[in-house]
Amino acid sequence: MSGLKRTVALVGMMGAGKSSLGRRLAARLDVEFRDADTEIEHAAGCSINEIFARYGEPAFRDGERKVIARLLGLPPHVLATGGGAFADDDTRTRIKNDAVSVWINVPLSVLVDRVGRRDTRPMLKDGDPAEIMARLMKEREPLYAQADLTVNSEDGPHQMAVEKIVAMLKDRGLLEAA
Repeated sequence: MSGLKRTVALVGMMGAGKSSLGRRLAARLDVEFRDADTEIEHAAGCSINEIFARYGEPAFRDGERKVIARLLGLPPHVLATGGGAFADDDTRTRIKNDAVSVWINVPLSVLVDRVGRRDTRPMLKDGDPAEIMARLMKEREPLYAQADLTVNSEDGPHQMAVEKIVAMLKDRGLLEAA
């Protein structure tokens, strides 16, 4: 049984590694892992790309808000949020109230390289991905900086970031020593 006292919500830009890092962190903490984007797709019955194409970003954000609120009501777990989730005022407030937020801060050059490997990001379809990423990062960084904890993560092994997060959770009294 885990000694995690609050849900750990991973926030940050698309491509920061929230999902892959989150799976490893959940395994390390022996708690469930939830991916908000996956949960949104299940709830909507279609992909995020389809939601954006059919209904637009505002409808996606509304669904995201509802799904994250539901997930935050579950027992403590690790939650990977979408890149824009923490930029939404209501979602950010709910995460601040009901979880401990961890900003996975990755340099822009690493993010651009990672998201360039796949053409699955609806936010990057209408323009130069590097320019869009730079603009989004500039807009969102002040919001991500409001997270409870920050982990600077380069393009290295996720296990180092996992151990940093575990240590910070212990320091904050959010994780009982096993």
